[in-house]
Amino acid sequence: MEPGNQTRVSEFILLGLSEETEMQPLLFGLFLSMYLVTFIGNLLIILAIIIDSHLHTPMYFFLSNLSFADICFISSTVPKMLLNIQMQNKVITYEGCITQMYFFMLFGGLDNFLLAVMAYDRFVVICHPLHYTVIMNPKFCGLLLLISWLLTLLDSLLHSLMVLRLSFCTELEIPHFFCEFNQVVQLACSDTFLNDLVMYFAAGLVGVIPLTGILFSYTKIVSSILRISSAKGKYKAFTTCGSHLSVVSLFYGTGLGVYLSSAATQNSMASTMASVMCTVATPMLNPLYTVLETKT
Repeated sequence: MEPGNQTRVSEFILLGLSEETEMQPLLFGLFLSMYLVTFIGNLLIILAIIIDSHLHTPMYFFLSNLSFADICFISSTVPKMLLNIQMQNKVITYEGCITQMYFFMLFGGLDNFLLAVMAYDRFVVICHPLHYTVIMNPKFCGLLLLISWLLTLLDSLLHSLMVLRLSFCTELEIPHFFCEFNQVVQLACSDTFLNDLVMYFAAGLVGVIPLTGILFSYTKIVSSILRISSAKGKYKAFTTCGSHLSVVSLFYGTGLGVYLSSAATQNSMASTMASVMCTVATPMLNPLYTVLETKT
């Protein structure tokens, strides 16, 4: 954006999904229902895993953390959207916007790493079943979780600090229902080259590295399954990781959709709808994943 009319920003305007007044009650009811289903469903997962001693395994340890991350992920955006609709106010403060970006990227990135760690867990249980309890011991599981938290904390903090260095013009409307990083950076009057550089670096750290780990794990899993002689054994091995693979496909599929819609078109609505799938639909699937996984 060309420099000019730079000012100290105190607030942004979130345009939301629709500016039509008659659509607001429908959007409020829809997103409130989706939020409650996601929140209650994932909370029940956490409580069930804590209460049932049979679920005190590495897989369910990571699953409970994924449920917690999903609750926080959707809570970083949807409650503010619902409040804005209810109050008929589209304003979000500058500090609130930075905070929302921080937690959205934190828990979105944590989802990435947890899915990669869970893929590794499936790799060990299928490819090295006799050494599973030795490899996936409590200390190692705790270390994997700690590394996931530290990397995502640093990534989201770096992004937030990079936004703080930007100067903004008088055009402060965000064509979205939350403060999405790319949308905020596009409003800046100052040079955003460094921000773009950090964004691509972070995409490699938080996106490509976990995805590479997932692909590596499943390459080994498929190779191991193909070596099983009986059809029943192949089916049992596949069902062990099938539900996790479904969640991975949805998570990265919607994430890729957000990226492609942002890069390939100027239609902000297409990008916004892809983001809705990523921020709301994906966390909703976690309880379904647990039901499917428990049955295997």
